[in-house]
Amino acid sequence: MRNRLMEVLAGQEQNYILPFLWQHGEEEQVIREEMARVHEAGIGAVCVESRPHPDFLGPRWWMDMDIIMDEARNRGMKVWILDDDHFPTGHAGGKVKEAPEVLHRMFLGERYIDTLGPAKGASLLLDTLLMQGLRPTISLTQHASGKNKLVSIVAVRRDPSNGTLLNDCVDITDLVHDGILYWDIPDGYWRVFIISENKHGGSTAQKDYLNPLDRDSVRILLDTVYEAFYERYKADFGKTFAGFFSDEPGFYNDEKTFDFNSKPGKQGVALPWSREMPALFEEALGADFRKLLYLLWQDAGEPSNIVRYTYMNLVSKLYADHFCSQIGVWCRARGVEYIGHVLEDNNVHARLGPGAGHFFRSLWGQDMSGLDVVLWQIVPGFDELSFRQPTGETDSEFYHYGLAKLAVSLGHIDPKKQGRTMCEVYGAYGWTEGLKLMKWLTDHMLVRGVNYFVPHAFTQKAFPDPDCPPHMYASGKNPQYRYYKHLNRYINRISHLISGGRHVATAAVLYHAEAEWSGEAMYFHKPVKTLMQHQIDCDVLPVDVLLEAASVKDNKLHVNYEDYECLIVPYAEALPAAIVRRLVQLAEQGLPVRFVEGLPERSSEGIDVSAELSRLADHRNVTMVALNKLADELIADGHYDIIVETYEPYLRNYRYLHDDLDVFMFFNESPHQTIRTKVVLPVQGDVYAYDAFLNRLTCLHATGRDGARMVQLVLHPYESIVLLYGTALEGYATAPPWYASDAGYELDGEWTVCTADAEQYPHFKEWGKLMALTNMSGPDELSRFTGTFRYEKEFEWNESANQALLDLGEVYETAEVWLNGEQIGVRICPPYRLEINGPLKKGKNKLVIEVTNTLVKDQPDFLSSFAQQEPSGLIGPVRVISTMMSKA
Repeated sequence: MRNRLMEVLAGQEQNYILPFLWQHGEEEQVIREEMARVHEAGIGAVCVESRPHPDFLGPRWWMDMDIIMDEARNRGMKVWILDDDHFPTGHAGGKVKEAPEVLHRMFLGERYIDTLGPAKGASLLLDTLLMQGLRPTISLTQHASGKNKLVSIVAVRRDPSNGTLLNDCVDITDLVHDGILYWDIPDGYWRVFIISENKHGGSTAQKDYLNPLDRDSVRILLDTVYEAFYERYKADFGKTFAGFFSDEPGFYNDEKTFDFNSKPGKQGVALPWSREMPALFEEALGADFRKLLYLLWQDAGEPSNIVRYTYMNLVSKLYADHFCSQIGVWCRARGVEYIGHVLEDNNVHARLGPGAGHFFRSLWGQDMSGLDVVLWQIVPGFDELSFRQPTGETDSEFYHYGLAKLAVSLGHIDPKKQGRTMCEVYGAYGWTEGLKLMKWLTDHMLVRGVNYFVPHAFTQKAFPDPDCPPHMYASGKNPQYRYYKHLNRYINRISHLISGGRHVATAAVLYHAEAEWSGEAMYFHKPVKTLMQHQIDCDVLPVDVLLEAASVKDNKLHVNYEDYECLIVPYAEALPAAIVRRLVQLAEQGLPVRFVEGLPERSSEGIDVSAELSRLADHRNVTMVALNKLADELIADGHYDIIVETYEPYLRNYRYLHDDLDVFMFFNESPHQTIRTKVVLPVQGDVYAYDAFLNRLTCLHATGRDGARMVQLVLHPYESIVLLYGTALEGYATAPPWYASDAGYELDGEWTVCTADAEQYPHFKEWGKLMALTNMSGPDELSRFTGTFRYEKEFEWNESANQALLDLGEVYETAEVWLNGEQIGVRICPPYRLEINGPLKKGKNKLVIEVTNTLVKDQPDFLSSFAQQEPSGLIGPVRVISTMMSKA
């Protein structure tokens, strides 16, 4: 019986990479050649990006798709389809504008008029646009096709001293006649709110988009796009044709397309609406709900919070049911899968605008969890301070400590996802991004549990394609393309080891969406951050899962294949009544529950939960803890999996279990500081290090400690390590462990330097001599050169032993090394160290080092202008370091 480790070591791991392949309507040979470039880079699938194609679903499109499918069948590759002709998903190939208007996007809008009474016989002129075609007899639950529709008119008394709204509220909707409101205004100041259903809201870029809250509207996308692919490639479904990818569908209800703070309470915002909403509101708030709708925009304390919670709860559930789940059910019924991601940026995952209301609900219907990282959202070192990027400033804590955790948590807890989380990655960082940064971003994802990757992107357009570089092949102009396969092999090997088993985490953290809708709330990633900085792994759980799919056994919280030793609740002024009651149950069943910075004060719906809150306050399994003490208290109570000898805030960790193998991954996320510490793993027996670049095992000398094993970790910036334990390791030959001495022999003196760009390579031309290594992109050197620098020198080695490392020092940024004519290896990121044991000989040795930079020097682009530019070439110092076998 084969195990995952055996498959990896034998080079038989599965494919976990499906890059975007952009289509522009190129010639057949160009398409076939780009498919070959993808395949030779060690990738077994593509996700076909339709957005730039001029004839989506037309004859030229199907001709191009037939070519891609033919290449995929011949190469044993899988094909995924990005499911629309526009970004984001929801345009439905342009067919929405041809559909009945009742299926178009619908919004709820508000405007108000200020009045003063007493004023008998007063009247107010309502908007001509609002009143077009309106008659008082029109049902308030039946949309007048093509017209705006009055929902309610409510007058609210204002405080004469400061203008704030008071509780005195009157429904005067029935006083409208022929576009005029006739009202005997009572004494005092009154604000008259006019609430209407309309089509005049949201981003104009999405004006012809479907309504994700309407099942029939979403069906337009299925009928137009999905059914067309099924009709043509039915025989390939579930075989070569793997499934569909939705890219950032959402509400887009704000005039500013990417407003990350679009939510109830924002003045003037149009709110997503549908034909079902009135009945659902009535069920939740009662027959008089129309009197309360103005509170979606106006602040009146707890009543506003109740209405806003109700609204967000309804629209996020409708989105989940009618958009994501409907499409997922359609796909699974035909043997394919549905994947993709919504927009998560700067906490919009729990909001409106480009968001979809609730991260977990919005993706529950898909077959993988998903996220994306583009546009300099995640930058090494900027995990706390904001980073200025093309769309504004980042909430860096969210991107570094929350984003991937959201996605992998969903992958862990939803059975249909089978532990799979996909990340669209590398896109729109500009040509300054090379394999070095790509590897850092990859490890950032892997060490959190992401195990499928959608690189952004391969493009068939002739170089230079200005659309969101970098591009992997770039018509042969990308000098780092020949090394890209090394990163892909690394991805596939580690992804194979962290798939098909079970993740281990000791803590669960409650998702904050419902809390944010209900009042003051702490972001979920605040406690996640402090746990990660203390190497306490956790998952994020939504309210729905705790209510419907969680149980307590042996004082642990069980969800799917996961179990957690405690539940952490970030501060929330209010939580839904059902979850408050559930928290009482969980505590009574033996689960430790920790409220960060205090208990809630009330329920989201206004239901009395004072008795439940009192029971929580006094319960022996419930504690209140300050955020800055959270990790210390969990450690004191034994809620951890590994022990780290020193405080290492940039050390990330992930544990994954198979029946016969424990996988521990560690990654140093600091861009500058080396981590040197000891970790104690909860295993007994030999521990092995797995090098995913060399596909090699090394048995470590781990010392015993209270039934566990202590391992010395030394991780340079950008460096990760995978540690393995279990019966799957029995019988495998391993490399001997070696350690380097502190001293090294520096190779100073003259270097011969040659250059070759991507098209010239491997034919070099001599540039000159260097007596000291330097930045080759400096103003006095080759500031605009993109390609490969070839460094050559001879050196004497007089030590008797030939066990040694070659340390290249600083390199920008990929390095390939030959010693005495023998290829030593490739490094795409720090540390730039290579074993040179075999070829190294006593006496004279010839060393050749090729260093390849990125295209940004020759192709400075807008996206690259947001980041600091690195040097080019070999900076050094280059040293030969003696090594010897490690001792216990």
